[in-house]
Amino acid sequence: MPITGSFWGDSEAGIVGHRVFVREDTPVHSMLHEACHIICMSDERRDRLNRDAGGDDLEESAVCYLQIVLADFLPRVGRKRLMQDMDAWGYSFRLGRTDRWFADDAGDALAWLQENNLLSATGEPVFRLRDT
Repeated sequence: MPITGSFWGDSEAGIVGHRVFVREDTPVHSMLHEACHIICMSDERRDRLNRDAGGDDLEESAVCYLQIVLADFLPRVGRKRLMQDMDAWGYSFRLGRTDRWFADDAGDALAWLQENNLLSATGEPVFRLRDT
């Protein structure tokens, strides 16, 4: 059965409005990624969201960064497993691996999340949607 709002198809999560759609076989990284798109986008985009999150490259990087941070709050997931899953799925970063990007090349994504009040000054999630 197809997943409502899935951009990639198959078992990949879908998004419509404020909702993330998954199946039992949806990878955790996919669910987190789409949830983080909803968190990071403006209210206006969120209100008309159907399948394609849009946004620019910096917002996409912020989505990837936030999904890694939030993975630590899911039992039996954590950032290490999530980054391995992202690598296996085919996320691509300038430094080759997700963990290297996160540690050494994601300062712009962290700054974006902090400037938009989605992570605290210490990098902790604030568990809210972006304001516009």
